Order: sequence, then C-alpha cells, then structure tokens
Amino acid sequence: MFITLAIITSCSQKKNAVVFQTDFGLKDGAVSEMKAIAFGIDSRLALYDLTHEIPVYNTWEAAYRLLQTAVYWPAGTVFVSVVDPGVGTMRRSVVMRSKTGHYFVTPDNGTLQFVATSLGIDEIREIDEKTNRRDNSSHSYTFHGRDVYAFTGARLAAGVISFEEVGRRLPDSVVSFSFQEPSLQGDSILGNIPVLDPQFGNIWTNIPDSLFKKLNLKVGEDVMVTILIDTSIMFQGTVPMVNTFGEVPQGTPLAYMNSLMNFSLAINEASFADSFKIASGPLWNVHISRSSKFNTFAPRP
Repeated sequence: MFITLAIITSCSQKKNAVVFQTDFGLKDGAVSEMKAIAFGIDSRLALYDLTHEIPVYNTWEAAYRLLQTAVYWPAGTVFVSVVDPGVGTMRRSVVMRSKTGHYFVTPDNGTLQFVATSLGIDEIREIDEKTNRRDNSSHSYTFHGRDVYAFTGARLAAGVISFEEVGRRLPDSVVSFSFQEPSLQGDSILGNIPVLDPQFGNIWTNIPDSLFKKLNLKVGEDVMVTILIDTSIMFQGTVPMVNTFGEVPQGTPLAYMNSLMNFSLAINEASFADSFKIASGPLWNVHISRSSKFNTFAPRP
C-alpha cells in the first residue's frame, strides 16, 4: 500500500508551467517541435503559449510582452522566449531567475530588459550547451529554440536539472535598449510607446497612472498629446480623457488607462495606429500635458 501510494504521488507531482514566446508564427511546425521536445522530457509539464506573433526579429516587443504577462504567472514558471535574429552567433544564451522566482530562458539580446527592471534580477546563468543541448543537435545552427532553449527550459521546469546546473553564473546585468523613461517635466509628461494593441490599433505608452495623476487632470477633461518618431511629429491634438471607449462617439479619438494602468490612446471602433500612421519602439515617444485648447489633428499623408 505504501509503495503504491508513493508511486501515485510521484506520477501526479505537479510540475512548473513552461510558457513559450517566439516570432515564428504558426504557419509551420517550429512551435510544435519545441513543445514536442518539452513533452518528451516530461509529459506532465504544463505547456502554454504567450504569443508566437512577435514581429520578426523584434526583441524590443518580445521584452515588453514578457513584462506584460510574467507577473500574472506563479513563481516557478519557466518562460522560453525565442526572438533570435543572431541565432548561431556569439550572443549569450542565458536563464535569468527573477527576484519573484520566475525563470526566463532566452538569448540575452534585449529580451530581458523590462522583466529584469520590473521583477529584479536574482541570478543569471549562461546555458552550458555541452550538457544542456538536445542530443545529436550539435550540427544544427539555426534552431536553438528547439535544441537549446526549449530543451533547457523543460529540463529546468521538470526538475531534471537545478538552476545551478544550467551553467556558470554571470554578472547581474542584461543587454538593454536606450529609450524615453516616463518623466515629469514641469507641467508635462514625456514617455515612450513600447507597443501597440495590435488587434485594435490602440496606442500603449509606458506612462503609469501614478505619474499621470500628477497632471491633476480629471476624467472628462481634455489632454494635449504629441506623438513623435525621433523628432518628427506624427500626431498632435487634444483628446478627452475617459474611462472607456463608449464614452465618446464612434470614430472619435480618446485617451484612457489600459489594463496595465498605463496612459493609452484609441479611436472608438477604429484604429488609432492606422489612422495616424503610428508605430512603436525605442524611437516612438509621446508628450502629454493639460489641454491648451489645441484640438485640430489630421492623419498624415
């Protein structure tokens, strides 16, 4: 009886989740191959997708999507993020453990910047491919997502290896981008547009609600907005600050706090990004202040 119970307990022991993010899309079998490797290591692993629609090679957006979602997953979750334009080169392959107990398996190419800042770096280790690489894959140079990252992430989540067995410890720093941090300057706030809400074309900024409140601007009042790519103005005008889209007529621009409680822009039942040709990234910035009654704007040609 004791032996049977021990076997049942062992077989049903809960494993950490593995969450995959890539720029692969779902048109071929690449994502399925990564999951197959993880499943083959331990069929009890819970395998989930963050997204596989990161714009190709866009490590900046990969970094933000980890920031957007990681905090909602429990400690012990292993994120395997593969947006790797430098695959096969000398860029470092690492696992970062955050101070919140999450693990991030990825190339160190900017992908870790935001979670390193927001969750804190507890420790970083370089993946030792002599021991943490799929068998008989040493001559495959272009699919480290399957052969190194999915393999290592699954072994870590399943308890096949400890974090210390990933490889040698590295300094507590990661590759980073330069961008406009949210900043109060006089009676204005400067910030960045890290990503769009791609399904609806809404503009998400990195300006938190806590900083926006320093403008002393109430819901229903207008806010003056300027959006720039580098030094070129792409949008300028006043929009009402509202709680939700339906508070303005269809087709009307508006400002609101998104689900992460960051200042955002939208058009009710239309795409702000398409209407004004707005994108996102380190060079896309936003300037907001109390309305100066300047309320004319038009799409750029």
